[in-house]
Amino acid sequence: MTSASLPWFARHELRLAWRDIVQMLSGGQTRRERSLLIGAVVFAALLHWLAYIVLSRFLIGADLTSKATLITLTASILLTFSMMLSQAVEQVTRAFYARSDLDLILSSPASSRNLFAVRIVSIAITGAIMTAAMIAPAINAAAWIAGPRWLSAYAVIAGLSAVSTGLAILVTLGLFRIAGAQKTRFIAQIIAAVVGAALLIGLQVAAVFAYGRLSRFSVLNSDAVSRAAPALDSFFWMPARAVLGDVNAAIVLVLGGVVFLAAVIAFFGPQFGSNAIAASGANAEQRDNKAFHNAFRAVTRVGALRRKELILLARDPWLLSQTLMQILYLLPPALLLWRDMGTDTNGPVILAPVLVMAFGQLAGGLSWLTISGEDAPDLIATAPIDKAAAIRAKIEAVLMIIACVAAPFVVGMAFLSYSGALATASAVAAASISAVVIQLWFKSTARRTQFRRRQTATKIATFSEAFSSVFWAAAAGLAAATSWFALAFVLAALTTLWLTWLIKPQGEGETKPARSLRPV
Repeated sequence: MTSASLPWFARHELRLAWRDIVQMLSGGQTRRERSLLIGAVVFAALLHWLAYIVLSRFLIGADLTSKATLITLTASILLTFSMMLSQAVEQVTRAFYARSDLDLILSSPASSRNLFAVRIVSIAITGAIMTAAMIAPAINAAAWIAGPRWLSAYAVIAGLSAVSTGLAILVTLGLFRIAGAQKTRFIAQIIAAVVGAALLIGLQVAAVFAYGRLSRFSVLNSDAVSRAAPALDSFFWMPARAVLGDVNAAIVLVLGGVVFLAAVIAFFGPQFGSNAIAASGANAEQRDNKAFHNAFRAVTRVGALRRKELILLARDPWLLSQTLMQILYLLPPALLLWRDMGTDTNGPVILAPVLVMAFGQLAGGLSWLTISGEDAPDLIATAPIDKAAAIRAKIEAVLMIIACVAAPFVVGMAFLSYSGALATASAVAAASISAVVIQLWFKSTARRTQFRRRQTATKIATFSEAFSSVFWAAAAGLAAATSWFALAFVLAALTTLWLTWLIKPQGEGETKPARSLRPV
């Protein structure tokens, strides 16, 4: 195998991908791999059992050739494809901007075209594997209930992944040509977030205005959609028929996707290296442009550190794509709030859990960035400010952002119900503070560029944060409905925090950072 050849790059990327998977599953601690594997098997079995219970009510005796079934399947395929395209746009953009070993390879005699061809194919394969892993319980349960023909859905996923990756390349290269290297990363993040959420949000918005509810199935099962849908023999239903076991349709989708991706790589391959070099120059130019001069203003040391955290969050190159989708998912609840302003007493019961979950997850991500994601920990450690004041400034920066984003929703909800607004505001504050506290207990030292892998530091913090948000969201919904059962979920959230406190690391309260096997 010749060095720097296409097979050599493929072997190199495969080795790095395998190390990344092991690191993400074990958090860099190889002694936990066996226990994590057992836990993953048990969790997968539980998901399959739940999928079987849910799908058995719909698939047993169902007419799989009806238009209603084809509409539901096609909508599910489009939702899956939109999420895959969103992920592919972000990953392809990262391939051009994330330096890692790219600078070394670009400065070597090796062909950058081979490198990017392998990495783009790996993006397509990874996207297909991740999507298949998430949908596998539903596919396998459907195959067990209604026959093995449902297994052809895996072939559909492979074809969709190839098409989404090819489209992501076209989008990224188009942005390089139209907007330039300096703005491509920013615009690509917006496109990724909007594409990933657009279809689901669109269905929910239609459900809000047409039926006064957030369920997308209200739209899909409506007579209007059924009348507007094509005839049963239309080519439009080919992806759905491929999922239902049509071998010819599945082969067409897979081969079409592979040919499309191969054609894009072959035709646009010569542009990959030049765009990567342009992205590197854009990074340097942006750093130079940041060196502006403002008039000196006297502020306290805590105020200066708080301002520094807010500026870093605003400058973070990848934070937008990580948080914008969470904010976009708040649009349907906001529209429901606006539509039912002052008329629907059930509005707060629906909106409160959604808002609390969204802001709880947003607070967790921002907390990690400010508390653990420090690019210059030595500089902060030697600054003339004690550790407690520095942590307080970081926490204040996070809570200020959460308060500014949540305030309009809480004020709008007050027009529906004062008690619902109070319950939502209290639960958002509690969920945000819980996420901050958990991040403090499991504080680790890592670079901000490792934000995507923050869950690998410890699975305990990840699950504790998720369960805490769920319990506070349930408490908010029940409190908005003036139910005393809300106290039970408040107790569950507090119990989660107590158990997390019992098993938190001792001493300095910092966990070991996960090993970075591939520089970011």
